[in-house]
Amino acid sequence: MIEKGFTTCLWFDGRAEEAAQYYTSVFEDGRIGKTSRYTEAGPGPAGSVVTVDFEINGQKFVALNGGPEFSFTEAISFQITCENQAEVDHYWDRLTEGGGQEVQCGWVKDRFGVSWQIVPAVLLDMVGDPDPEKAKRATEAMLGMKKLDIAELRKAYEGA
Repeated sequence: MIEKGFTTCLWFDGRAEEAAQYYTSVFEDGRIGKTSRYTEAGPGPAGSVVTVDFEINGQKFVALNGGPEFSFTEAISFQITCENQAEVDHYWDRLTEGGGQEVQCGWVKDRFGVSWQIVPAVLLDMVGDPDPEKAKRATEAMLGMKKLDIAELRKAYEGA
């Protein structure tokens, strides 16, 4: 039987195993599955990693050592919805460590160049509020931040 759902394949240049280990350490429920290696048939050196299956937050991934032909862009990102500031801080700190980059409006780019949106769940309610003034204030506050600060967003939202 064919499995339902999707598996996201992430293309790396020789760093698939490192990436899978990193991502599974960032997320509490992360786990690594099967690792496939090149045989004598190639195209990579025999015994080197071709793919690593891993799972984080219930999402399945394959890290592929595909070579230098392709790299990540911001056109694709993963959104992490956080329940509180401690979760925002955790993911922000972990995904920017070791060469990651703070971007804008809750976005980071990790050390591998993968983009992530670290979003407090409450922000979605604020910017979608039927009161256009509250939504505007929350949106303007968000646009002025890199890492999203729930207390500051709430103050702006409430007009304080």
